[in-house]
Amino acid sequence: MMMTKQSTALSLFGSLLLLLLAATNPAAEAFCPPSSSTQKHTNKLFMSTTDATGSSTSSSSTTENDELAATVTKLKRVLAKEYTSFFNPMVDSWYAPDVTFTDPMTSLSGVDSYRKNVDMLAGRTLMGKVLFEGAGINLHSVTGGEIVNGRVDDIVTRWTLRLTAKVLPWSPEAVFSGVSVYKIALGGKEGLSIVGQTDYWDSINIQPDTPSTNVKQQYQTVPKNIAVSDFLAQLAPTGFLAPTAAPELPYLLLRRGDGYELRKYPGFVGVETPYMRRDYGFGSLGAFAKGMDPLAPSICKVYNDDNVDDGDGKEKMMMWPLKFAFPGEGTDAPPAPAAAIEKAGSGQWASINIMSQPERIVAIRAFEDAAMGPVVRNADRELRAMLKRDGLEVEDGTEQYVLFTQYDAVHSMGKRRSEVWIDLKDGGHPF
Repeated sequence: MMMTKQSTALSLFGSLLLLLLAATNPAAEAFCPPSSSTQKHTNKLFMSTTDATGSSTSSSSTTENDELAATVTKLKRVLAKEYTSFFNPMVDSWYAPDVTFTDPMTSLSGVDSYRKNVDMLAGRTLMGKVLFEGAGINLHSVTGGEIVNGRVDDIVTRWTLRLTAKVLPWSPEAVFSGVSVYKIALGGKEGLSIVGQTDYWDSINIQPDTPSTNVKQQYQTVPKNIAVSDFLAQLAPTGFLAPTAAPELPYLLLRRGDGYELRKYPGFVGVETPYMRRDYGFGSLGAFAKGMDPLAPSICKVYNDDNVDDGDGKEKMMMWPLKFAFPGEGTDAPPAPAAAIEKAGSGQWASINIMSQPERIVAIRAFEDAAMGPVVRNADRELRAMLKRDGLEVEDGTEQYVLFTQYDAVHSMGKRRSEVWIDLKDGGHPF
């Protein structure tokens, strides 16, 4: 995203609207308007004064750079606030009058066009109220803006955007994550102006085999028809899903990638038990956790060598989350419920242990087939290949086992919901 996260939400929302209008209006000739030409802006550079011999006055240059750095910091705070408020209000004074906005499906020019698009996506216009509801954007980071040779480098935001297309009878939710890259020029009412914003989606714009922490190398433009297909695929009916067995462990969606997701889970405390058959594990944990309000999903860990009969294999383990840390409570797991502490590890519960899991970032890939060994291991292999393709590094040792989850009950009607999980290494991802 070359502009703000608001711009991101704006372009995405605008794109959604155009697509929905095209889908419901046979006379529409295209999903998106033609791209407006991007005007070039010549950045004025802060120049240090020189004396008769040509030597620079370093004190003047240092002062100017300090003032410029302070203005950059202020702009980044403005962007963060705009994302939080979903551009209500949009701080026009930081945008050039002819600012351009481009995302995989949409191109706009001018502050007024930008604002109208955002307001429509946010449901602040009549058309927006008809088409969308529940729009929201999570800002993950605001980086960049370094001063290089008197000019301001690009500012980059990372975000996740959600909105519901209520104009369709089944009210599908569309989710986009990605980056916005803002081009900054010197001058304007605030001393700096956003002259261009370009958004990239994690699902279609990541260039294979590039480092995940380098935005300039990793993201590339793609034809608009790819973006249209990505969006329309999210609007298709999903069919009847099996209900979850319990309230879900909450998480923050960091990325909707091509075939996978990245999530941040809070620290949580749970109970685990070894199992030979999954229904036995469900039965044991269900009896132990009665009255403790356990959470979904059931998290199973199966080592590559799980043949315990030969004396060398490692037991399969099943864990149920019980409590999680709320925002502001830190990254560690909360204390276990008193009832769990009293029962675990003794008597008929001798095989059940309390486990604490700190906050972590997990890559996941969903699958619908029954969670049998070949299906789970194939999904795990596919996920590892996708993470390598997108420059993400997995935690050491995770290749020795598979983690998979089940959200519905053992015997459920409807489409099953299961996932494989892989922990990511600290520093091996951009979050």
